[in-house]
Amino acid sequence: MAYEFESATILLPVIDEIQFLERTVEMIQKDCDADVREYLFLVSEKTCPESLKICQRLHQAQPDRFLIYPQKLPFLGGALREGFEQARGSHIVLMATDMETDPAKVKDLIAEAKQTPKQIIVCSRWIEDGGFEGYSFLKWLLNWIFQKMFAGLYGVKLTDLTYAFRIYPTSLLKNIKWEELRHPFLFECLVKPLNLGIPVREIPCVWRARTEGKSQNSFFRNFRYLRIGLRAKFYPQEKITKQERG
Repeated sequence: MAYEFESATILLPVIDEIQFLERTVEMIQKDCDADVREYLFLVSEKTCPESLKICQRLHQAQPDRFLIYPQKLPFLGGALREGFEQARGSHIVLMATDMETDPAKVKDLIAEAKQTPKQIIVCSRWIEDGGFEGYSFLKWLLNWIFQKMFAGLYGVKLTDLTYAFRIYPTSLLKNIKWEELRHPFLFECLVKPLNLGIPVREIPCVWRARTEGKSQNSFFRNFRYLRIGLRAKFYPQEKITKQERG
C-alpha cells in the first residue's frame, strides 16, 4: 500500500455547526490549503438547514474540492467509516467542526505526516503545551485514568488515545474492518492500528469546550469505549484487516 504524503482529505462531520464550520474551513485554507485535496462534509438527516446551506455554498463555488456526502450508516462512527471509503487524498485528517479540535493544528499534523507518512500523528491534550479548557474535574480525572489504563494494556507510551484529532494514511483506514457506529469508533480507529503495530506519534493540542451546537455524545455512553478497547486488544491481526498488509 502507498503511504507517501501527496495530499490530505479533511473529514468534517456536520450537524449543527454554523459559524464554527465556516471558521474551521477558513483557517485550514489560510494555513495549508495547498496540501488539501478535498474537504468532505459528512451530513445526515440531523444536519440543520443552516449548516447544510454552508456546505452547499462551498460546494457550488468549488465542486471538486468541497464535497457533500449524505451518510447511509447511522451516527458519527458510521459517517466516518463511509468518509474513509470516499477519501481521495493520500492521508485523512480526522477532526470536528465545533472548534474542540483547533483548526490551526491541521498544518502541524500535515507537516508531521510529510516527514513520517507511514505513521499516525495524533494530538494529545496530556503532554507539555497541551491542555483542557472547560473540562469538568470529574471528566478530567476519568479521562486520565482511562488513558493510563489503556496505554498500559497496549504497551505504549501514548498519553491520549481518545482525542480524535489525527492524521492517518488513507490506505490504512481503508484496509481495516470497522465495527463501531457511535462515538466509541473514535477509540476503535486508534486501538486497531495499535494492534497492527502501526507507529503512532503525538503532538500537543489544547481542547476547548464547544460553545456552538450540542454534543451528540452523552457522558455515560463513554463507558462503551471500554468494550471496543478490550476486544480490539485481543483480536488476531487477520481479523482486523481486509487483506494482507504490504
